[in-house]
Amino acid sequence: MQADSIGERVVIVRGSGSTVWDAAGRELLDATGGGLWHSHVGHGRRELADAAARQIAELEYFTTFQEFSTDKTIALATRLAGLAPDDLNKVFFTSGGSDSVETAVKAARLYHRRRGEPDRTWIISRDFGFHGAGYGAGTLTGFELMQAGVGPNLPDVVKVSPPYAYRAAELYGEREPTDFLIAELEETIARIGPGRIAAMVGEPVMGGGGVLTPPDDYWPRVREVLSRHGILLVADEVITAFGRTGSWFESAARGMKPDIITTAKGLTSGYFSLGAVLMRDEIGEVICRETGFFHGYTFSGHPVGSAVALANLDIIEREDLVAGAFPMGDRFRAGLAALADVSTVGDVRVVGAAAAVEMVRDRRTREPMPFPEVFALTARIRDEHGIIVRPYAHNIIMAPPLVMTGDEVGRTTAAVVEVLAGSGA
Repeated sequence: MQADSIGERVVIVRGSGSTVWDAAGRELLDATGGGLWHSHVGHGRRELADAAARQIAELEYFTTFQEFSTDKTIALATRLAGLAPDDLNKVFFTSGGSDSVETAVKAARLYHRRRGEPDRTWIISRDFGFHGAGYGAGTLTGFELMQAGVGPNLPDVVKVSPPYAYRAAELYGEREPTDFLIAELEETIARIGPGRIAAMVGEPVMGGGGVLTPPDDYWPRVREVLSRHGILLVADEVITAFGRTGSWFESAARGMKPDIITTAKGLTSGYFSLGAVLMRDEIGEVICRETGFFHGYTFSGHPVGSAVALANLDIIEREDLVAGAFPMGDRFRAGLAALADVSTVGDVRVVGAAAAVEMVRDRRTREPMPFPEVFALTARIRDEHGIIVRPYAHNIIMAPPLVMTGDEVGRTTAAVVEVLAGSGA
């Protein structure tokens, strides 16, 4: 949502570490990772500016279409294949997260067609999942506003329920959550027809939905169902990959065993618009048969973006930022614990360096707080305390740079607690 539809625009002009400054000279602590979960190594890193400058001086751009590539593109693909779980060694570069999801959908459908199953066109996604704003990716996204007024949307898409522990009673009744979700998935597959479904797309941890963490047995059981029916599993790791939740790839930690992984955001920490899709070797080989994978973007595998990504991954490794997500999460839990006594706070969820505070009208009814009211609270946190947090539907989200210090986490949680306690004690 654009700022001019909900309030005065805040113009950010400079950044360093976890701090940014606006056009009026106001210093603000960024607890959002650049606003969208992605500034893993922090703002103003000279190493990344230097990497971009060196590459621009050597080669600013060349296509990676057909027989062409660049040395930095190849080096980054090799690096990602080495970090990825299992045999996801085929890498296709995009311009960002939405493009990565669009690519995964096309690859999944083409894979089945070239194996002799052209009827496998359906894609399963989930309510409250966020997969981007493109035509296909936006249709997969589980928020109705993404599809409202812009249809017809991508056909052959169906959504199932998310793992949502806080709202388990209203979503699943008295059923055990994973049992309900697996039964619903099986029923959906049976209704559409197993031979008509190409893939299921899901985030290991649902970011835009409010840092929704599945039960431990959820993804392994989903994987078993999909494998039994020949359906591919796409792990959307645009938010979770490269350390946000404490793993290089959260899908591996959750037991997903995906066939395809989509990435962006933390790949370059926002210093360049770049995404990557990782595929199992067999999928990459099959979709490149016959006429090849006739797909791509002008800036796919951009050499400057690839050079920045390589330098960014070096920083993440050298500073051990992946492991550092866990102690940051502990600090968020400790600092936000005081919200247990606030009647308008329904739930607090923390996974690694990502936290969500679910806002409700009243804790007894669990009615979600309207977005304008949530937005007003985040504006107060910024204006009264100089801390930027993000409203997502009825959640307040924190996903800071992975370099945020303990003191800065403490300032963030103290500000959130003070404003929320004052508004709904």
